Amino acid sequence: MVLDKGLGVRELEDLLEVAGNYFHFLKLGFGTTGLYREEVLRRKISLAHSFGIKVYPGGTFLEIALAQGEKIEHLLERFLNLGFSTVEISEGTVSWENRMRERLIKFARREGFTVLTEVGKKNPLYPFDPAEIARQIAADLEAGAHWVIIEGRERGRQVGIYDAQGRIKERTFRSLLEKVEDPGRLIWEAPLPSQQLALIRRLGLEVNLGNVPPGEVLSLAALRRGLRSDTFFLLERLGARPTRLARAKLG
Repeated sequence: MVLDKGLGVRELEDLLEVAGNYFHFLKLGFGTTGLYREEVLRRKISLAHSFGIKVYPGGTFLEIALAQGEKIEHLLERFLNLGFSTVEISEGTVSWENRMRERLIKFARREGFTVLTEVGKKNPLYPFDPAEIARQIAADLEAGAHWVIIEGRERGRQVGIYDAQGRIKERTFRSLLEKVEDPGRLIWEAPLPSQQLALIRRLGLEVNLGNVPPGEVLSLAALRRGLRSDTFFLLERLGARPTRLARAKLG
């Protein structure tokens, strides 16, 4: 998942032409969805979809709407009208009752959305309790979420599984993994290259990563294919040949 903090239409087109084969989701970060001229927003959504990329507004937009007392169902209908096919339901800043979260997931599924949820708080003062996070992951998947995102913010420091330097808190990370039934349904926000490498080493080449900056998509794709020294020998241990993988991709 790539984090778009305000790409222009032509910038997005360049990104998709160069690297559109190497990511699946484009998140219009924060509440930026509400700041575009509608014509520009529709062009971005349509362009992403033409490359097979699912594009969605960041969860903050829904949280703001809820805090302002708006009808979330009406907002989701507006998203559909704009052309969005994917939505994120999160509580990174505000907190909802569990029944509200479940109801929104089910409503979004009925409306035809691909549903991503997010667990964890953006404020580092809130504890990241692996047991509670695992419980919420299970509840979201049971309610119908397709994927669950582990909060990491756009800076990747002092939030979720990361310490103030952006390193993985090993005990927290392992404790969460032990409690999650299907880690393959998780997307780990990992905006820093060091975090991407650390998660690939721990969870494998196909680990789902999020909040990847647009300019680093190809770099991450190379990392996954052993075309960088950091993972060259990792692929060798797995019995894969980096050059063969590259040649197959290039045709």
